[in-house]
Amino acid sequence: MTEYTSSLLRLLSERGYIHQMTDASALDALAAKQIVPGYIGFDPTAPSLHVGSMVQIMLLRRLQQAGHKPIVLMGGGTGKIGDPSFKDEARKLLTDELITQNVASIKTVFERFLTFGDGPTDAVMLDNAEWLDRLEYIPFLREVGQHFSVNRMLSFDSVKQRLDREQSLSFLEFNYMILQAYDFRELSQRYDCRLQMGGSDQWGNIVNGIELTRRMDGKEVFGVTTPLLTTADGAKMGKTMNGAVWLNEDALPAWDFWQYWRNADDRDVGKFLRLFTDLPLDEIARLEALEGSEINAAKIVLANEVTRLVRGDDAAKAAEATAAATFAGGGLGQDLPTLDVSDEGISIVDALVGLGFAASRGEAKRLVTGGGARIDGVAVTDEAYRITLSDKEIRVSSGKKKHGIVRRA
Repeated sequence: MTEYTSSLLRLLSERGYIHQMTDASALDALAAKQIVPGYIGFDPTAPSLHVGSMVQIMLLRRLQQAGHKPIVLMGGGTGKIGDPSFKDEARKLLTDELITQNVASIKTVFERFLTFGDGPTDAVMLDNAEWLDRLEYIPFLREVGQHFSVNRMLSFDSVKQRLDREQSLSFLEFNYMILQAYDFRELSQRYDCRLQMGGSDQWGNIVNGIELTRRMDGKEVFGVTTPLLTTADGAKMGKTMNGAVWLNEDALPAWDFWQYWRNADDRDVGKFLRLFTDLPLDEIARLEALEGSEINAAKIVLANEVTRLVRGDDAAKAAEATAAATFAGGGLGQDLPTLDVSDEGISIVDALVGLGFAASRGEAKRLVTGGGARIDGVAVTDEAYRITLSDKEIRVSSGKKKHGIVRRA
């Protein structure tokens, strides 16, 4: 492992955030002698970010922990185009109103991770619509466009892969990398921002911004990217069979969020603890070394720590208590999804759909006939089975990890 002099790069290196850097020695020297403002951009394509964005959010947290200034850049401007990097097709264009709503919804997450304010290392949140919406096309082409080579832009992997697959790349999307580069230059001028960070798929966009800032202003700025993060089984981080693992509470209940981390692959526990928690490295090493069934204790720590960061202490405690009641005690946890039904009861198929365990009745029927449905821990394979209720609540399960409560309304 490379030895760094700055606490920033030591912290990022020790916890596994660094994939690529531009001029590591110069950035290390800069971070060792002064506060470095650094930014990451987030496009508001949905009302919530998902777990796949957490590495970048934690990267801003690490920046602040090391005594530097995080800049959260909301893509109110670039979000009107959509980043084409490594996408198979163009994103659906969003209305200005929807973008504004998404930005407001996403902002709430960052307040748990960062300290905002007016101090030298306090985080700030900006929106690139502030400057991008005001650009005039011809002046922008003359001032900025002359610094970009189309030949070079076509050579970036994010573009080449789209073209090699003979999938259309619109002129609108092609402009995205120019606008992102312009963001870096604008932040450099307005806030003396010296560092842009992002995922490995952003390397080309970041390099463009560094070169544009150097050519137009003669100023040295830097870039850091994180490794492409996948789970041990090769799945993309933040995606499950049931969709994205959203960060906002109104997009995904705290219990489901906690369960995502509790169900982590044994091989991912150490990596996730380093990236997504503030636990000391020696404690992480101890937890990572647990074997057999003991590794489950480390997974509970992981689930608690991440849920506490994202959703708060009460949500983490409630989820753990629910897990203990549901699994260890065979009871019904209070934080499980619930479905209220009438005195007549409900079919197992409709219960699975109502609890969100199946997207349709057909999917629910296949789940039942395949042996994946249980009532109070007992398998039910008859799709015509009907749940009748007395005064008690009934636990309905899909597989071993998804549980809900059916109760009388």
